[in-house]
Amino acid sequence: MRRQDPRAGDPRGRGPQGRPRPVRELLLIAVLFGLYKLGRVLAAGRVPEAFGNAHRIWDLERALEMPSETGLQHALLHSEALVHVANCYYAYVHFPAMAVFLLWTYLRRPAHYRWIRRTVVALTAAGLALHLLVPLAPPRMLAGTGMIDTAAVFGPAVYGSPEADTMANQYAAMPSLHIGWAAVIALGLIAGARTRWRWLWLLHPATTAVVVATANHYWLDGAVALALLVLLAATVPLLRPPSRGPDRNVPGPVRPEGP
Repeated sequence: MRRQDPRAGDPRGRGPQGRPRPVRELLLIAVLFGLYKLGRVLAAGRVPEAFGNAHRIWDLERALEMPSETGLQHALLHSEALVHVANCYYAYVHFPAMAVFLLWTYLRRPAHYRWIRRTVVALTAAGLALHLLVPLAPPRMLAGTGMIDTAAVFGPAVYGSPEADTMANQYAAMPSLHIGWAAVIALGLIAGARTRWRWLWLLHPATTAVVVATANHYWLDGAVALALLVLLAATVPLLRPPSRGPDRNVPGPVRPEGP
């Protein structure tokens, strides 16, 4: 019986080295992104409820004696250069970082790609469900906090008027997928990289300081996102990474059947 060429795909929809077919993956990611955007838009229109929830979140954080978002932003505002860096990080890193991470994993760590993709999909779906169930106005919209919209004041602006924004639901602060996705990227690179420096990727979820200081999220938005990720990783076996070592998805030689 002929040996299977590891460079060829197989009839189960896997490409070279066991990777899913690239066209199918691109279509899947495009569909998921479209559904995510559609879901955020469908959640719009519940403005009074979003502001009521925002006041409750703010009061709960104060009752729990959590650090002040206002204090963190005031520290950032001491340097206009740092404000620009934080605004640019918030505006330009979120989606591109995830795209580059998925592409790198697909090409370089195919054994890890499937569980990472499933984790991203599960976390995004759970986040979208909470966006629909618990609309929440971000701190930049909440009067009485002493916070400002740093992107609108210093640039680059990320959002326009909430009433005219047809591409994003701005009342979807809970949970913060900026934080959730950053944690997935960090965990995926730690699991897939082979250098001793891979643990430095734990710094990437420090995105929390950026989204809070720019008044786009509350501390609890990030905490809920991380809790969702831990819950999914603990309860869904498909989200567990493969064991370290050789790529389990690389096809090996096919042994002859029979005697």
